Amino acid sequence: MADMIRKVGVIGSGQMGNGIAHVAALGGFDVVLNDVSAERLKSAMATINGNLSRQVAKKIITEDARKAALDRIVSSDSMDGLADCDLVIETAVEKEEVKRKIFQDLCTVLKPEAIVASNTSSISITRLAASTDRPEKFIGIHFMNPVPLMELVELIRGIATDDATFDASKEFVTKLGKQIAVSEDFPAFIVNRILLPMINEAIYTLYEGVGNVEAIDAAMKLGAHHPMGPLELADFIGLDTCLSIMQVLHEGLADSKYRPCPLLVKYVEAGWLGRKTQRGFYDYRGEKPVPTR
Repeated sequence: MADMIRKVGVIGSGQMGNGIAHVAALGGFDVVLNDVSAERLKSAMATINGNLSRQVAKKIITEDARKAALDRIVSSDSMDGLADCDLVIETAVEKEEVKRKIFQDLCTVLKPEAIVASNTSSISITRLAASTDRPEKFIGIHFMNPVPLMELVELIRGIATDDATFDASKEFVTKLGKQIAVSEDFPAFIVNRILLPMINEAIYTLYEGVGNVEAIDAAMKLGAHHPMGPLELADFIGLDTCLSIMQVLHEGLADSKYRPCPLLVKYVEAGWLGRKTQRGFYDYRGEKPVPTR
C-alpha cells in the first residue's frame, strides 16, 4: 500500500496540467503529460522547463533537481500513453461533458487498479465518479493556481471513494510538499465557495458603481491585505472560469446569493476573459495594465 503511486498521468497540458506535472516530477514521480495536441505539449514542456529554471535561479531547487525532474516527464498525445499509470489526474476545462468523455476514453486503456482523479474546481466528484468504471477509485485532487507556488491541495471524496484511494491520494499530495484541506463533495468545495462569491461581489460593486476597478482592488489590497485585488485576481483566474464556478454554485445550491453578476456575463460574452485574452477588468496590451472601467 505504501508506495502504491509511482507513475502519474496528467490529462491536459494547460496552466494547471503543466503545474501538476512540474510538482509531481520534482516530488520524484514519473509523469506522463497527455494532451490531444502535440503543439500544446511542446509549449507545456517549455513552460515547465522555464518554471523549473526560475526555481533554480531563486535557489529553491538545485540544477540537478531541475534536470532530474525534466527527465521524469514524458509527453503523449494519445490516451494509450497513460495505460500503466498508478494515478491519473484530469485537468481539462470546467465542462462536465468534456470531463465525462475523457474519463470514458481513459478507463478503457487504464489498468484496473489505477486511481482516477479530477482537478475540477467545482463539479461534483460523486457525479464524475459515476461516469467511470471505478467510482470507489475516483477522487477529487484540486490544486491551486499557480501549482508550483501554492501550498494547498483540496482532497474531495465522492460518496463511493474508498479509504485506500483516499489514503494513497493523501500520501501522494504530502510527498509533493503540499498541505491538505479535506472538503465534502459540495459545489465549489472550500476555497472557491468562499473566494468566488467574494470576486462576484466585487464585480457587483463595480456594476453598481460603488467604486471603479482601481478603487475596488486598492481597497481590498490595502484594507484587507489581500496580495491581489479581487478584479485583478478574476483576470488571473479567467473570467470564463469565474463565471462557470458561479453557475455551478447557483445551480447546485439554488441560492440567489450565488447569482453571477450580469457584468461578469457581459465580459465573458465579449470574449474579454482576463489575462489570457489580453483584456478583462484590465487591458493588458500596453506597458502596464489599464482598467477597462
